[in-house]
Amino acid sequence: MPRYAVLLRGINVGRAKRVAMADLRSLLEDAGYTAVRTHLNSGNVVLTGEDADPADHAERIEGLIREQLGMEVRCAVLTADELRAVVEGNPFADVVDNGSRMMVCVYVRPIDPALAAGHPPVPQDPDRARVGDRAVYQWCPDGLMAAPDIGPYVKQRLAVDVTARNWNTITKLAELIQDRPPGRAGS
Repeated sequence: MPRYAVLLRGINVGRAKRVAMADLRSLLEDAGYTAVRTHLNSGNVVLTGEDADPADHAERIEGLIREQLGMEVRCAVLTADELRAVVEGNPFADVVDNGSRMMVCVYVRPIDPALAAGHPPVPQDPDRARVGDRAVYQWCPDGLMAAPDIGPYVKQRLAVDVTARNWNTITKLAELIQDRPPGRAGS
């Protein structure tokens, strides 16, 4: 059975949408997912599930959270290959010297491939932000607060919701997705 990365959007940010990772793991395990692992406290999960379209898993997980926890939470679900492609597709890999300042805005659902063709720059930050096949990459060498806001471009031009993670988190998930821990293992 294949492994997936699940990135929940907007949980445990501030006081809204608080979800304990142990509760999230239990919810997913009770739904039949196995080898469920969480990373940090911000909605990063790797798990094993039935061979299905990642969008089907996303809809199912969103429904479980809505029904069991009473929250509307969008999530991006990526196969191991898709996550590996996100890592390998980083157009700033040769300049990133601090993974916490490299942001990856993963599409909740795939976008029209024509929008990502040639990995065009984002107009608000043309030297440091690029549209990728499954994510928008933004290198923020002066910190996240100093970086131009690319959110409106992503929402209007790409017409997709995203969930942002820093490079350290993305690469850790790529590492974890390769592991198949027995039973209930959270980190």
